[in-house]
Amino acid sequence: MKHKHDISSLSDLELVSFYQATGDKELVGELFRRYTRFVFLVCMNYLDEEEKAKDAAMQVFENLFTGLKKHDIRNFKSWLHVVTKNHCLMQLRGQKQQQIIREEWQKVYAGDMESPLLLNPYDEKEESLIDLEEAILMLSKEQRICIELFYLKKKSYNEIVEITGDSYLQVKSHIQNGKRNLKILLTKQNER
Repeated sequence: MKHKHDISSLSDLELVSFYQATGDKELVGELFRRYTRFVFLVCMNYLDEEEKAKDAAMQVFENLFTGLKKHDIRNFKSWLHVVTKNHCLMQLRGQKQQQIIREEWQKVYAGDMESPLLLNPYDEKEESLIDLEEAILMLSKEQRICIELFYLKKKSYNEIVEITGDSYLQVKSHIQNGKRNLKILLTKQNER
């Protein structure tokens, strides 16, 4: 391996490969140096609060020490984007679940035993959301990312172009095809 002062001249995949072979944390430190802003911006895109985004970015990089050893990585930046996005989505999902639980318990303590979740924990709306989430996961990676950014994160086509690096026409195509495929998938799910 090259001397420590040569680390900055290694490619991302060389850094990953050497880290997987040696466990030298300085190699991950170099990846951190290269991608801190990128990871922070992805986190800001999902979490919308600077402090939460900073904390999430640090957690993503802390997880790299184990994550890099578990995966066969062919494109580090794309892999890191997916890892970061998934980390943020898990945080958002956890926050949403905690909020729902808090609201339900407040109803219990207020004596409202007719809370919809207490009477029927899986109402039709919840089932529809679960079906939609499952269908989104079945889309191609490109369609899924564009659909999530456009419909869930309310990003414009131009913002999605900037985030994904795809062309405007590719983004438009991913959203249109994703929408059509979602409709097909949801129709199949409803027939079950």
